[in-house]
Amino acid sequence: MKLNYKRTVLVGFAFFLISAFWQAYDATIALTLTNKFGMSQTWSGVIMALDNILALFLLPLFGTLSDKHKGKGGRRTPFIRFGTTVAAIALVGLSFVDNMQLDLIRDVSVVDDPAALEVIYDTQADKQLQTPNGTEFVLKDKFSKEEFVAIRSTDDNTDVTNQDEGKTPYTSYVVPARQAYAAQMTAQEPLPLILFVGVLLVLLVAMGTFRSPAVALMPDVTIKPLRSKANAVINLMGNAGGIIVLVLGMGFAFGISATQNAMMSYTPYYITIAAVMVAALVIFLTTVKEPAWVAQMQSDSIRYHIEEASEEDEHAGDRKLSRSERFSLIFILLSVALWYFGYNAVTSKYSVYAPNVLLMGYSETMLIAQGCAIVAYLPAGMVASKIGRKKTILAGIVMLASAFAVASFMRAGSPAWLMYLMFALAGIGWATINVNSFPMVVEMCSGSDVGKYTGFYYTASMAAQTVTPMFSGYLMDRMGMTVLFPYAAAFAALAFVTMAFVKHGDNKITAKTGQEAQSVEN
Repeated sequence: MKLNYKRTVLVGFAFFLISAFWQAYDATIALTLTNKFGMSQTWSGVIMALDNILALFLLPLFGTLSDKHKGKGGRRTPFIRFGTTVAAIALVGLSFVDNMQLDLIRDVSVVDDPAALEVIYDTQADKQLQTPNGTEFVLKDKFSKEEFVAIRSTDDNTDVTNQDEGKTPYTSYVVPARQAYAAQMTAQEPLPLILFVGVLLVLLVAMGTFRSPAVALMPDVTIKPLRSKANAVINLMGNAGGIIVLVLGMGFAFGISATQNAMMSYTPYYITIAAVMVAALVIFLTTVKEPAWVAQMQSDSIRYHIEEASEEDEHAGDRKLSRSERFSLIFILLSVALWYFGYNAVTSKYSVYAPNVLLMGYSETMLIAQGCAIVAYLPAGMVASKIGRKKTILAGIVMLASAFAVASFMRAGSPAWLMYLMFALAGIGWATINVNSFPMVVEMCSGSDVGKYTGFYYTASMAAQTVTPMFSGYLMDRMGMTVLFPYAAAFAALAFVTMAFVKHGDNKITAKTGQEAQSVEN
């Protein structure tokens, strides 16, 4: 038996459009909330965590509903079609609400415009503000109106007070003052924010309606022994969607010149992302024949006597884990939560961190991380087959923690190539972890418990992704933005400690096992 790669790629277009959306979401929503609505990092983190909170309820709900759905189009396809369509429409609608807020703050929405800077100074001069690293200041005590208006985003002089070493006066004072003005205007006229959050909720619910059905479609149409290979292809398709969106972000300039484009309209960008999602959906709907492919998978399962094996597994489903196995399961799930605490904090906050702390765009570094993760997927699986999953994961954690630790010391003026190198290392480490962690969880269960143990895995990861944007945002507000990478490195290091206690779930490294796996999967 051989994997039908063409069919798997076509099924993967559902993952492609999902990843394309989330890449755009992570790249722009945090910037919109902080720059245009003037939210603190804490509250923007709360909004950014909404998708994960909703996912805890929506993913199992719509996964179960799709299991029970019956129709000519199959069980999963109707959910994918409906959810993508609503999400694309809502994404375009979100851009128009974003423009409403831009119109509300139009007096200061033009970066480096002297008249805009005069408005900011006149409204914020006597108020106590806060720099990105947490230092409080009163604007008039730092600059006269003429000095403030003369500051430009291209100014490469470090802060004259030396309180924000490595930062320019623009990012230390102009940006916080502009955000304070945006917050003031939002408080006076909250309708755009209310509409923004309302449309965002519709968008997130729409995405939640088909994420689980899209995940379930791959095993629906893929015979059991080939699902590992198929999952690798699906992950590559998802990364391809993310990379395309990163490239689009660079083309629209906000990822490269984040300071100058802090107040840009996202309408053209969001329309383009919606078009990419719809195009992927059209390819999916016109090529994927879910009922026929499911029927063929079931026929092949009978032909290779796989269904009989799965029925035997059903009787083994009540097998209780030993105390040692339960201990390992708890610690690997704790490890999953910890490394997501670190990694997701960076991915959700880096679009804000890069322009304010490093004075650089974020798209290039994120693109490098994505590209290196793609390259590392297959080698990470091959390495695990030689030395074991646990050792491979531990090596990945070391790479991830090291990358974040080095990035902690980088500031404006640090070599850009070094940050690129650290993100490349983080991408490789993250791929090494992800390729092998989920198989370790399901290795400990019987055939009838795979769904339950999959739920354990995603509950751990989604719970971490729900909390860490808020927690990291709170620390960034209280301690300054530079706490982000030490925070991420610390949680990655803790994951190494908990992972060291895992004793079960590893693959058996024997020549016989490798030969058997090869004979089944090729």
